[in-house]
Amino acid sequence: MNPTSKEARKTIRVVLAEDQGMVLGALAALLEIEGDISVVAQVRNGKEALEAVLVHKPDVLITDIEMPLMTGLDAAAELKRRRTSTRVIILTTFARSGYLRRAMEAGALGYLLKDMRAEELAEAVRRVQQGLRVIHPDLATEAWAEMDPLTDRERQVLRLAGEGMQSGDIAAELHLSEGTVRNYLSEAISKMGASNRIEASRIARTKGWL
Repeated sequence: MNPTSKEARKTIRVVLAEDQGMVLGALAALLEIEGDISVVAQVRNGKEALEAVLVHKPDVLITDIEMPLMTGLDAAAELKRRRTSTRVIILTTFARSGYLRRAMEAGALGYLLKDMRAEELAEAVRRVQQGLRVIHPDLATEAWAEMDPLTDRERQVLRLAGEGMQSGDIAAELHLSEGTVRNYLSEAISKMGASNRIEASRIARTKGWL
């Protein structure tokens, strides 16, 4: 038997995380057509993605970036911290080198764009399950083009500020003093070359640093 045939392959167990219900259902249906891929859970935010991986222990997690409660990047980083065996593929509309760099740092092996063909996604799942890295070709040469100057804490604070939270609310959310929050915001604004926190958040998000 040909070792590359579907019959010879082990079934790859996949968890899908995507906050748009129609996209989530379509992805699951397309992957289930493949005889060697089984979607064991479909979730709609990063927190549920993390929980589903811990419960189902899939071979691969396919996750979007921007989702409620926890981003796909944060979920990937937490899985790396816990040293799970699940491989991570980021599947997104954001063709940004900043996001790609953060995904690699979070331990993701795949970074793909949603405009790819279904058969390409299926093959990427197989390659990532084997421990191989798969990056969308349009982004591969840009991964390290511009370094992210933000620290993790500056990123957290700036993200919340960009969502409209005031310094006191951010301090309570992150268990920091209000003065410390203002210092983080001041550093982030300076690094972005912005005039205020909203502009800094916009610039950082455009570059894929939030």
